Amino acid sequence: MAIQTRRLPGTSVDLPRVALGCGNFGGVGSAPAFFGQGLSDDEALALMDAAWTAGITHFDTADAYGGGRSELAVGRWMATRGVTPTLTTKTFNPMSADGDHGLSPERVRRQFQSSLDRLGVDRVDLYLAHDYDPEVPLAETFAAFEDLRAGGRIGAHGVSNFTATQLEAALAADPPAAVQNGYSLLQRQDDADVLPLCAARDVAYLVYSPLAGGWLTGKYRRGAPYPSGSRMTQRPEPYAGLTTDATFDALEALERLAQARGTSMAGTALAWLLADPRIAQIVVGPGRPQHLDPVREALAAPLSDDERRQLDDMFP
Repeated sequence: MAIQTRRLPGTSVDLPRVALGCGNFGGVGSAPAFFGQGLSDDEALALMDAAWTAGITHFDTADAYGGGRSELAVGRWMATRGVTPTLTTKTFNPMSADGDHGLSPERVRRQFQSSLDRLGVDRVDLYLAHDYDPEVPLAETFAAFEDLRAGGRIGAHGVSNFTATQLEAALAADPPAAVQNGYSLLQRQDDADVLPLCAARDVAYLVYSPLAGGWLTGKYRRGAPYPSGSRMTQRPEPYAGLTTDATFDALEALERLAQARGTSMAGTALAWLLADPRIAQIVVGPGRPQHLDPVREALAAPLSDDERRQLDDMFP
C-alpha cells in the first residue's frame, strides 16, 4: 500500500496517514477488566507482520493497553523482526487495579521510561496525554513532555480524548503538535469545534476508532444479536448511543453505496476519512490480517466528491 505522510506542525516528525492501532494486543484498550484478553502474543505478531508487509510502518500503542501487554508485544515484534516502525505511545490510564493514573510530571517520567523499557527503544516519535487530567495543570505535564523532547527522547507531544475547551487550555499552556480523538461517519462530534480549532491553530488531527467499534463494517444488523466476541459484547459503553433506527438506516444506505462502488462498507468508511484533508492520520485496529483489506480498498478506490457528499448526507 502506498501510504502518504504528513509533517506534524512545528516538528520534524512525519506521520503516515494510516497507522496500526495496537489497543487489542493483550486486552481491549485500557479497560482493566479485559487485561490479558484480546489478541494473544502470536496473533499480535502475525498481525504486525501483515501490517508491515502491507506497508503500514507506524504503530500506535499506550502504556495501559492490556496493562502493558501491547507495548511488550510491539517490543517483542521489533526485536525478533529486526525492524523499527515509527511509534506513538501514551499515558494517563491505570495499568493495574491499584488505580494509579494521571499526568503529574513525576508519573509522566516514570511511565515514559517504563514504556521505553517494554518497547525496547530509546525514543518514540509521538507521545500523547491519553486523557485530560483535571488534577494537574497542563503546563506542568507539558513541561515534562518538553524535557523529553529536548532530550531527544520524543519527536513531538500531543493529547488524546480532549474536548475543544480542553484543547484550548492545552494550546494556551504549550501548543501540542496533535490531538487524537475518536471520529468516524457515526461519531462526528468534533466537526463542531475541535476540527475547526485544529485548522485555525495548526494542530494535526488524528483519528482512532475510524470504524466506530465495528459498526461501520456491517457486523451489526437491525434486530439481530451482536456477534460473539464483538466490541458490543465486550465493551459496548462508548457505542451505546448508536443503537437507533436512524443508525441502521444510515448503515443500510452505506451498504448500498459500497456495493455500487465494489468495495466493502469498511473500505468506503475509511475512504471517507482519507478524503478529508483535515485528517492527518487514521489509526486502524484490525483483529486479524484480513481486516487490513478495507485499508487497501480505501487507498485503491478513493471517493469522488459526489460520493463524499452522499456520505455526508447519509450521516449528518
